[in-house]
Amino acid sequence: MVTFVDLFCGGGLGARGAVNAGAKPILSVDSWDIATATYARNFPTAEVLCSPIENMDPWSLAEDYSPDVLLTSPECTSHSIARGAKPSCEKSKETAIGIIPWIEAMEPRWLIVENVNRMKKWNRHNELISTIESYDYTVNDLLLNAADFGVPQSRKRMFLVCDRGGSIISRNDLISLHKRGAKSARSIINWSGKYKSKPLYIENRALATIHRAERAIEVLGRRKDFIIVYYGSDYAGGWQSLDAPLRTITTLDRFGLITWKGNTPYLRMLQPPELLKAMGAGFRHQLPYGSRRDKIKLCGNGVCSPVMEMIFKKIIQIEREELRLAS
Repeated sequence: MVTFVDLFCGGGLGARGAVNAGAKPILSVDSWDIATATYARNFPTAEVLCSPIENMDPWSLAEDYSPDVLLTSPECTSHSIARGAKPSCEKSKETAIGIIPWIEAMEPRWLIVENVNRMKKWNRHNELISTIESYDYTVNDLLLNAADFGVPQSRKRMFLVCDRGGSIISRNDLISLHKRGAKSARSIINWSGKYKSKPLYIENRALATIHRAERAIEVLGRRKDFIIVYYGSDYAGGWQSLDAPLRTITTLDRFGLITWKGNTPYLRMLQPPELLKAMGAGFRHQLPYGSRRDKIKLCGNGVCSPVMEMIFKKIIQIEREELRLAS
């Protein structure tokens, strides 16, 4: 069985995909206690440590852990366009460089680095790539959209899939492995009435929210459900159709659902179980800890499970083929 160490593990959404592919987490690390508690609940056989990686000694850990894959999702907040005009934090960015001692200590055959695609604009990105290559890795630099893997969310991320065995892996190689059809935002909504809505036009409702809704109603007509989108680039007028994949989930509470009772529009925010479904995690994954805001943050910081599942399926496929040829 392919084993992996999971750095910046979050709540384990990427690990869920790896496990679905047949891999096993043996050690996982994150600096947020709610994330590590969530991970431990979902993967009880893994050792889960709560600490910044820079405070840890990977060489001592390597005495007990020798993974096939080092899976890493360094902090992306300072690379992301979602920061708007906020100044970037170089310390946050340099968590990517912080994975190098772990490569040296654990010597995994495979290395995966996941981040927002804007990481390529970072002035140390080429240094990171060349450093990884200096450890004899072939670096496959892939831009993958989760919507292409049957996930009901448009989420584009950079994946560096690196192999000391020299494997060349393309986006199409990974897409060809999955058998899921395209899914829309409509598929994640709980239509049971469990989550209560309030009329759109109530006292103290923000005018910006009303304007977003009215722009959508002008295009769609009345009595058509849709999603209001807060924050981020407003290229679509602050709303989206339910028939398209959900726009990218962030760590903020940014999606409101408009439904109708007769001719009256009602609004509620999407809830963590719906966002978890939009991450493709499946019914087995749980978010048992933290506040509603914490659970949204766990989703926004996560990796869509089906994307990671296909990456690990490809890794397992390559290793099995090598064993077949060797025998």
